[in-house]
Amino acid sequence: MSDMELLQDFDRQGSEDAFAELVRRHINLVHSAALRQVGIAPHAEEITQAVFVILARKAASLRPDTVLEGWLYETTRLTSLSFLRGERRRQRREQEAYMQSTLQESNDVSVWNQLAPLLDEAMSRLGKRDRDAVVLRFLKEKNLGEVAAALKLTEAAAQSRVHRALGKLHRYFSKRGIDSTTAIIAGAISTNSVQAAPVGLAKSVTAVAVAKGATASVSTLTLIKGALKIMAWTKLKTTIVAGVAVLLAGATTTVAVKALNAARTKAALAAMQGNWEGTLTANQVQLRIVLRIFETNDTYRAVIDSIDQGAKDIPITRLSARPDSIHAELPALYADYQAVLSADRTEMSGTWKQLKRSFPLTLKRMTEADRVAAPLAPDEYAPRPDSDLQGAWEGALKAGNAELRLNLRIAEPTPGTFHAQMDSVDQGARNLPVTSLTYNKPAIRFGMDAINGSFEGNLNDRDDQMTGTWTQMKQKFPLTFRRTLANTRTTTDAEKDYGQGASYQVEGHWKGALDVNNVTLHVVFHIAHMPDGSYSATMDSPDQGATGIPATAVQFTYPNIRMEWRGFGGVFAGKLENGRLSGTWSQGKAALPLKLERGAAE
Repeated sequence: MSDMELLQDFDRQGSEDAFAELVRRHINLVHSAALRQVGIAPHAEEITQAVFVILARKAASLRPDTVLEGWLYETTRLTSLSFLRGERRRQRREQEAYMQSTLQESNDVSVWNQLAPLLDEAMSRLGKRDRDAVVLRFLKEKNLGEVAAALKLTEAAAQSRVHRALGKLHRYFSKRGIDSTTAIIAGAISTNSVQAAPVGLAKSVTAVAVAKGATASVSTLTLIKGALKIMAWTKLKTTIVAGVAVLLAGATTTVAVKALNAARTKAALAAMQGNWEGTLTANQVQLRIVLRIFETNDTYRAVIDSIDQGAKDIPITRLSARPDSIHAELPALYADYQAVLSADRTEMSGTWKQLKRSFPLTLKRMTEADRVAAPLAPDEYAPRPDSDLQGAWEGALKAGNAELRLNLRIAEPTPGTFHAQMDSVDQGARNLPVTSLTYNKPAIRFGMDAINGSFEGNLNDRDDQMTGTWTQMKQKFPLTFRRTLANTRTTTDAEKDYGQGASYQVEGHWKGALDVNNVTLHVVFHIAHMPDGSYSATMDSPDQGATGIPATAVQFTYPNIRMEWRGFGGVFAGKLENGRLSGTWSQGKAALPLKLERGAAE
């Protein structure tokens, strides 16, 4: 019987034999992952007990297509995280000493001794499907055919996913000074990562788990409660991009931080200068976050990049610090981060709060942090006769009353290997990474782990249209992509006229600010006169990291102007008077006064 059949048998019939078989199959994986993270055998055994109790409690809610090995591995990591809170640094030192003293010697043991303390953190940076592939291939030592069957991929696609995941692990380890190859990393993980669990543990685990924890110790029940709380935090809904507040978020502009530069705060921030990187987990989506602290004109500033959402330089508008702590506020995103520094100043652990939700977030100091991916160059995805998919594609996703324009770019550098990015044009999101793409003509499927979205459809006979379904957060929407010329947008940008700043000209770059519930949101409009006599406009929201959001309609008859952003229901209606724009910004039920003055292009 398959894992899920056994789990269903336990859920429906209460079969202790079925659950005992699940424990037998996977206890070595769970116990080894727990031991690697906490380093002390009794603690690892308690975590193992807790994980299987959680499995028993959640047996009815797991989806039939769940890769149980991946689910158990991730649940073990989160349960270990719950255990390690408050003593992470001490436990890690004990872990390293324990692993070095107990591992059997092998040809790659020196590499493994370096990898072991970092492996589970590195695995947490992978998307769910990449992590499942690594767990199946190397921790459970399944062959590629078995991996492909579990992930519902072709064997070639499974091999590509495993290779890509190993590449990500290699980059993670390289940044931390471990000089190795993907082959050596794969061998070290496969040889050393899973050890036999203690004799008798499976029996005791099964007995407590089938009772769903009713006979568990107080400490185990406390651990289960903490782990379930962390798992609940992952239920946060992620929209097509991270859009919040009055304007929707995307990427790029920086504004000055209003730092509380008292002498103590300034000295503390000076010691924290540099790059800090970690992973925020929300609804089984893992987002790499980079905090950058730097000095400009004797003032300390900070910005945040959300690597997997393509958003960079989101400004922190209030920043304060003490020698052992930091507090960063992003009121425009209703976000707040407070953290405590480790004794050696290499790690800050704390809580990210946003929209009344809280998430654990640990950032580690990096010499060189991950960066938002650069856009694919036009020559990389220019259509080719020998590639059905390579090229630029456009689509429109209708979600409720909104219509979101999507631009998809696909490159196929070698046959069957794809690199792709997507823009959510009306939300200001650029270069969102496509993390997996498979094509078996006419069927095409691609996934975007950072936003928990996927597309499945078919390519038509002319290779110029893909028709299918977009799925996100269990919601499905019809979506069609049509091939378009890659250079259309560049040509249009080159034709835009932003005027000479004459008092009667509405074209130009305009800057103003909205007061939203005592939160200041800076707004920039870029209004251009087109060759055909019409007008176009884009909007930036620097405080939310959004840039280049195109207006869907612009009407100007001197002195009146009206601009609409239908993707999120925004409207500006105003007048041009004495070289200034003044009017009202409306969105939803809000109507706010907005005055703007000309500024230089940035």
